[in-house]
Amino acid sequence: MIASDVRLADGVEIRHPDLVNLYGCEVGSGTRIGTFVEVQKRAVIGQRCKISSHSFICSGVTIEDEIFIGHGVMFTNDLFPRATADGGALQTEADWDEIPTRVCSVCCSSPSVAGSGVSRATGP
Repeated sequence: MIASDVRLADGVEIRHPDLVNLYGCEVGSGTRIGTFVEVQKRAVIGQRCKISSHSFICSGVTIEDEIFIGHGVMFTNDLFPRATADGGALQTEADWDEIPTRVCSVCCSSPSVAGSGVSRATGP
C-alpha cells in the first residue's frame, strides 16, 4: 500500500505497489523499491537508490542519493527500544526518542560502488 501522503518523485519504480507499505515518506527520482519493503513517516530516500526486498526504513532515517540497501536491512530509531513504559503500560509514539540516522556513500570514485554505506546517528 502506498498512502496518499507519500511523495514520490518522477521515475520512482515500485513494481509491486500492493506488496509494499509506504506512508508519510519521501522518495527521490529514479529510485527502485522492492517487494515487502516498509518506509515509515519522516523517512527520506534520495535519488537513484535501490531498496531491496524485505527492508524496513523507519522514521528519522535519511538515505542519501545513489545508495544501495540490501535485502532484509532493518533500521531502528531508538537506542533503548522497549514495549512498555515505566509502570508497565504499552508505549506510545510519545514514549520513543527518535534518533535521526543518515546513510551515505563511503566511496567517492563512482556511484556504481555506492552500495557500501554507513549509518551514524546525527542527532544530539
